[in-house]
Amino acid sequence: MKKYFILFTLIILIVPNFVYSDIVSFKVGYFLPRAQSDLWETEFENMDFVKGDFQDTNFGFAYEYFLSRELSLVLSIDGYTKNKVGIYKDYVGDADPSYDWDWAYPDYYEGEFYPTHSFNISITPVQCSVKLTPMGRKGKIIPYVGGGLGLYLWNVRIQGDLIDFDDPWYDLDKDVTIYPIHFADAREENKISIGYNVFGGIMVPVANRISLEAEFKYNKAQGNLTDAFEGFEPFDLSGYQLTIGLNYWF
Repeated sequence: MKKYFILFTLIILIVPNFVYSDIVSFKVGYFLPRAQSDLWETEFENMDFVKGDFQDTNFGFAYEYFLSRELSLVLSIDGYTKNKVGIYKDYVGDADPSYDWDWAYPDYYEGEFYPTHSFNISITPVQCSVKLTPMGRKGKIIPYVGGGLGLYLWNVRIQGDLIDFDDPWYDLDKDVTIYPIHFADAREENKISIGYNVFGGIMVPVANRISLEAEFKYNKAQGNLTDAFEGFEPFDLSGYQLTIGLNYWF
C-alpha cells in the first residue's frame, strides 16, 4: 500500500507542472524480467517454477514535453507485480513433534506434505528520459528512440516453507540425509534503486490529437539485499518491456 500511496502522491505533484505538456500516454504492456542474479537462480533451481512464470502484464502512463521538433522530455511511471507459489522440487516434508521444525526428505520417500513457499516481486520504475523523433511528428508513421534514468521502487518477499540446505542431518533409520524445514517471511520492502532505460517504437496517428503507440523498452537496475537475504548478491531488477499505448496530443 505504501508504494501506491507514493505513486499517487507523485501524480498529484507532477500533473500541475505539466499543464503545458504536449502528449499524455496510457500504456498496457508485458514485462519479461531478466532474472539473472543468484536469488532468482536459487528459486528456479529449487522450486518448480521457471522464469516464464514471472512474465506478466503491466500498466503505465507518461507525460511528454516537446523541447524541439525532434526532441522531447518524457516522464513515465510503470508498474509490475508478480506473486508465484512454488513447490520444492525433489523433496517431500515430514512433521516431527520432537522438534520445532519439520524435515525435508528426498521425494522417493512418502511424505506428509509438499514444502511450498511464495516468491513475490514488485518493480515500479519512475523514469525521466529523452526521446528523439528523427523524422519529426507530422508523418503517418512516427518512429522514435530514447533513453534515460529512473528511480526503481521495489519489493521482494519469500513467505512459507524454507528448506535449510546448509544444515544437513542424517536419518539413521532410513539411511538418508535430511534437512530442516523452517517457516520464513523474508522481505525487502519499499526499497529504491537507480537504473536506466533505452527504448524505441512508433506512433501512428489515428484521429485528431490521438495516436496509437507500440514500444520496446529495456530496463537495467539492481537492488542491494540486506539482512533478510544475507549473503546474496544485488537483486536483478532488469527486464524487457513490450507495450502498446494510446497518446493524446495537447
